[in-house]
Amino acid sequence: MKLALRDAAQLWAAPPGGWPGLLIYGADPMRVALKRAEAVAALTGPGAEAEMRLVRLSGADLRRDPAAVTDALRAQGFFPGPRAVVVEDAGDAAAPALKAALEDWRAGDARLVVTAGQLRPASALRKLFEGHRAAHALPLFDDPPGREEVEGMLRAAGVPVPSGPAMDDLMALALSLEPGDLRQTVEKLALYRLGETAPPGPEDIAACAPVSVEAALDEALHCVAEGRAGDLAPVLRRLAAQGVTPVALAIGAGRHFRLLHAALANPGGRGLAEVRNFRARERMQRQLRGWTAARLEAALSVLLEADLALRSASRAPAMALMERALIRVAMLARAR
Repeated sequence: MKLALRDAAQLWAAPPGGWPGLLIYGADPMRVALKRAEAVAALTGPGAEAEMRLVRLSGADLRRDPAAVTDALRAQGFFPGPRAVVVEDAGDAAAPALKAALEDWRAGDARLVVTAGQLRPASALRKLFEGHRAAHALPLFDDPPGREEVEGMLRAAGVPVPSGPAMDDLMALALSLEPGDLRQTVEKLALYRLGETAPPGPEDIAACAPVSVEAALDEALHCVAEGRAGDLAPVLRRLAAQGVTPVALAIGAGRHFRLLHAALANPGGRGLAEVRNFRARERMQRQLRGWTAARLEAALSVLLEADLALRSASRAPAMALMERALIRVAMLARAR
């Protein structure tokens, strides 16, 4: 049977007696690994690995010995407690062995957790779990985590769920970070606020959020569009230290100002809709108030000249050339 993501945690936290296990599959290995770890932790409780209540197999193991998974499900551990068998990187070649294991499964056996990459609808492994009367198949897509999933991460880390701007900031991070990075940020937030009982505020989220190259680049472009030429130098130094090239700056700046120009020229069109981060979108909408179409066109002209100079045979220092162009654009924002 297919399992919806919103129902997954509830199922494996209190699995029915006749439930043999599940298949977790998806294109992103990190998402699959995180969800597998969550499932195993809920099924076996703490200390499963040390108490040998957890057996790990691979798809290659089942090709060599198809009976290995059935034997592992039936084996009795030395320590009492719930047991699980994890089969990683399974493919359609493992379907016959897993089918036999599911058919032989009895209440009291270990639970089976199988992981795989992206599977087509015609996949034998996917059909096996989707068509089983008790087992489940959980597809994971590349969509950013929803509010319920983020709240679940917070509760699991012992962080009170915030509301208002703090939750908005967390959802913005969920849109921009990889799943593993988001989970690490939540864990960092839990350590940062260790012993606190009040929900975290926006300042706590900002203190724990990773400063990515993309975020630093966005901040540089916002400085330019808001006319804050004096704040530009330290941001550019940080970007240069992180390996951002002047050409990448030129491309990013050109895109930013083309979006502003399109939004100003056609207010009823899509405008800034393609900016996924809603806080960045709101910030760019505020920036529009300080620009006219003529000055945006002048800014685009300055950026195009800089881009062409960077790609030419000029011996001028590339980063200095780009910094000069960005300062010129920032001064345009302040012109009235």
